[in-house]
Amino acid sequence: METTTSQESHYSRSLIEASLDPLFTISLSGEITDLNNASVTIIGMSREMLIGTNFFDYFTEPQQAREVYHEVLAKESIADSLLTLRHKDGKLTDVSFNGSIYKDNSGKVLGVVIVARDITDQKKVETELTEAKELAELATKTAEEIKRKAEEATRIADDAVKAKQQFLANMSHEIRTPMNVIIGFTKVLLKTELADKQKEYLSAIKVSGEALTVLINDILDLAKVDSGKMTFEQIPFKMEASISAMLHLFETKIQEKNLELIKIYDKNIPETLIGDPARLNQVILNLVSNAVKFTSEGIITVSVNILRDNEEYVTIEFAISDTGIGIPEENLENIFEVFKQASSGTSRLYGGTGLGLAIVKQLVEPQGGIINVKSKLGEGTTFSFTLNFQKTTENVLVQQGEIKLDPDIKNIKVLVVEDIALNRLLMNTILDEFGFEHDVASNGKIAIEKLQHNTYDIILMDLQMPEMNGFEATEYIRNIMNYKIPIVALTADVTTVDLAKCRSVGMDDYLSKPFDDRLLYNKIVEFVKKPTLKKNTEDVRNYYNQSENLKFVDLSNLSRRTKSDPKLMMEMITLYLTQTPSLIAAMKQGLQDKDYSALQSAVHKMVPSFSIMGISKDFENIAKKVQEDVDNIQRHRSSMPDLVSQLEKICTEACKELETEFNIIKQANSQFL
Repeated sequence: METTTSQESHYSRSLIEASLDPLFTISLSGEITDLNNASVTIIGMSREMLIGTNFFDYFTEPQQAREVYHEVLAKESIADSLLTLRHKDGKLTDVSFNGSIYKDNSGKVLGVVIVARDITDQKKVETELTEAKELAELATKTAEEIKRKAEEATRIADDAVKAKQQFLANMSHEIRTPMNVIIGFTKVLLKTELADKQKEYLSAIKVSGEALTVLINDILDLAKVDSGKMTFEQIPFKMEASISAMLHLFETKIQEKNLELIKIYDKNIPETLIGDPARLNQVILNLVSNAVKFTSEGIITVSVNILRDNEEYVTIEFAISDTGIGIPEENLENIFEVFKQASSGTSRLYGGTGLGLAIVKQLVEPQGGIINVKSKLGEGTTFSFTLNFQKTTENVLVQQGEIKLDPDIKNIKVLVVEDIALNRLLMNTILDEFGFEHDVASNGKIAIEKLQHNTYDIILMDLQMPEMNGFEATEYIRNIMNYKIPIVALTADVTTVDLAKCRSVGMDDYLSKPFDDRLLYNKIVEFVKKPTLKKNTEDVRNYYNQSENLKFVDLSNLSRRTKSDPKLMMEMITLYLTQTPSLIAAMKQGLQDKDYSALQSAVHKMVPSFSIMGISKDFENIAKKVQEDVDNIQRHRSSMPDLVSQLEKICTEACKELETEFNIIKQANSQFL
């Protein structure tokens, strides 16, 4: 019997010591009857000293410990009560208090077993997490406040930019409109029989007017650079023809100064490239203009050479050299800064504002190009820059160059929409020289009335007019009358805001006043030669539904971008098919909820993929019109559901076609995938 009792005692001791957490057995009166080594360690007293002592005395809150103990007796068990044990040296340990009663064989309660798990580290972590959370919340509030202030500052800056843009638009219109008339009629008069003195005076007026126009262009371009609104087109063009046409403008001045102009053009350059010919010509125009201005004798050389050539791109170096006055070495570093010229006397002797080279730099570098200058005082200067251009097999319908009247272009009827009488007279004179029939309208409303009773091949549309301006008239022609007649804007406002708006309302192109009459002829010929769709009496939606052969996507662009890699093409098609349904849903939900910001955001995300998937520019313009109309939703609220419906139709049909194309690609390349 004694052996059995001894074994049970040993067994109980083993169980108690098996716990890594402090373990106590407590009598009904609250005295410690047994404990393990972990308990000895946490309190700092021996087992013999602890047995028989009051268990509650070792807690920082004895009464709380006693209440928990009585709760164990009442409920027979308790878990996760938080208490703090005190070491004899004063060290405190946070514990999770777990307890249950224990009984004898007859079921009589003998006492309580307590396990006190050390949670000091856990509590420390929790405290740190709480503090971190509080700091994070504080940081979030601070960030939100900073964001609010930043948004407010951005709003103020945006308002300032808009005000600046509006001022520039107004200034541009007010100055360019009379300049258009002055330069235009000067050119007309120079073609008539004149005395030598008359020609001399008129030439002086023409040169002064053109100089003032260059100054206006420089100021406006610099403002666009400052506001981050400078944009670059990517269109196919014939580089050699474009440069030759631009250099032709300098022939008279070069002859007057007895200079020689040499053009060196690398024949290895592809005939047609994709880039921004207008900006390229603007850079070369500035540099050649400087070369002519600062060279009194000798040669001006314009060389164009290919530096690198691969399957997709060519890198071309353009160099403009002169034998002029040169630039002092100490001035080369800041020659591209705004309002900087080689010396204080340069402006007085040669004219100019010092804006040209600053604009050249801002036109080259954003396109990924590099511009350099080398010069020696008294010997001459060479400006060189490099640009990358994408190769293409696309055809350019009109080759830029010296325009002669095309004998095949006959019976052309032009509608000129212009509110200023002098400008109308000038346009009549120029179109008479072209041999084109023409009507005039003093505002958009009259233009629409004329379109209802007459047929025209092209419309030349001014923008700022009373009663109905050019934007409103174009919107009406495109969306209500559903005419596809080419519309070219003739604008004295050349801020990027207006140009973007021209495209969004459906204008095909624009010319800024004052314009070169050869360029005007070129534009008219370009659009008249293109096949045009005459009036369609059906609604745009019916046009889509009835055009069984209408293709919504053209994967030639995607194929070119991916180098016809079937796996990459399938991946990009999959991305489009994945994202588009959710964007359509977001667009429709935004319309339904009248959350026009969400609607505009969804449409904004659609547009970039249109060009990638070869979705027609006409369809892309519908998306852009939605974005544009949201900015003036009060005026366009009634037409918005129809536009959204059209856009949904376009995207849905594009998805159907892309699913078919995906399966074709997959089937054709199954053995390689």
